[in-house]
Amino acid sequence: MSAMRRTVEFLFTRLLRSRVGVALGIVVLVLGVIGAARLVAGPGDPAAGLSNRPREPITTVDPTTGDDGVLATLAPPSPSTRPGELTPEQTADRFALAWLGRPGLTPERWHEGMRPLSSAALTEKLAGAEPEGVPAAEVTGEVTLRPRSTTFVEALVPLDTGRLRLELVAPEGRWLVDAVDWEQE
Repeated sequence: MSAMRRTVEFLFTRLLRSRVGVALGIVVLVLGVIGAARLVAGPGDPAAGLSNRPREPITTVDPTTGDDGVLATLAPPSPSTRPGELTPEQTADRFALAWLGRPGLTPERWHEGMRPLSSAALTEKLAGAEPEGVPAAEVTGEVTLRPRSTTFVEALVPLDTGRLRLELVAPEGRWLVDAVDWEQE
């Protein structure tokens, strides 16, 4: 047997069937594809790439406009109320009392008590709810407001078993509860 025949036989029976042989085959294939691509592509543009970067940083915001960060340092705007209408605190307090209801209150009367203080969307969402499902019995503290804009505030009402979170909107200066959430303590 010649040395060449033994080498070819070793190559096909042992080396190419092992992990090392497969890895070497992949390396040769990748280098072949890269070499062929470079031959077909022709000479590259020396101005392209990192050598063509700008001399100054690219700005997307006018540097004289101030802080554009996520956390604003300005005080939130105070809610605006149309003259003669309830303030957000008063609306949240009255809605919380209506939401708590009283023993023996029918679902119809319960909804009637909340309807003047609720947006149309919330009234629709509460259509199937019943006063027996309310998980609290009494308000235990003052309403706390978190103004988000002049027409949107979040109100937190402390109750005996948790906290009622209300979102109030005032698109035309009249505050209405638009969302109700319950946080149990």
